[in-house]
Amino acid sequence: MNTNTTIDTTTTPQHNIELVRSYFDAIAKGDFDAVGKIFADDIVWHQPGNGSLSGTHRGKEAVYALLGRFMERSGGSFRIDSVGPLMAQGDRVATPLHFSAEKPGASMAMSGVDVLRIDGGRICEVWLFSEDQAAEDAFWG
Repeated sequence: MNTNTTIDTTTTPQHNIELVRSYFDAIAKGDFDAVGKIFADDIVWHQPGNGSLSGTHRGKEAVYALLGRFMERSGGSFRIDSVGPLMAQGDRVATPLHFSAEKPGASMAMSGVDVLRIDGGRICEVWLFSEDQAAEDAFWG
């Protein structure tokens, strides 16, 4: 799927997997223009835990702000190291992944699972699960 053109609004499980794969590819490249085309305007992002970044973030601007804080607090080092396999059921796609980040005096590297809900050919809701939520909360502050 080419995220530089129009979004395919087909919602078969295979199309949803392709959309989510495009999202992770865009994140890996730092292509937030492409991410913006993949996110629904009213996206809901459920950031787990009890840290300062935890909670429900509503709307594209709020989610962009959250992603920006990940980069700020990690000195730009936050990355998703591996993704997959992607699995779809109806309007949801789930994937195991591994993510990491470093900052002076601390590092974080762990596995997680992301669940993304697709509606109208866009990611409209995201749930995140981390291997060690307490360690992730401590890293982000």
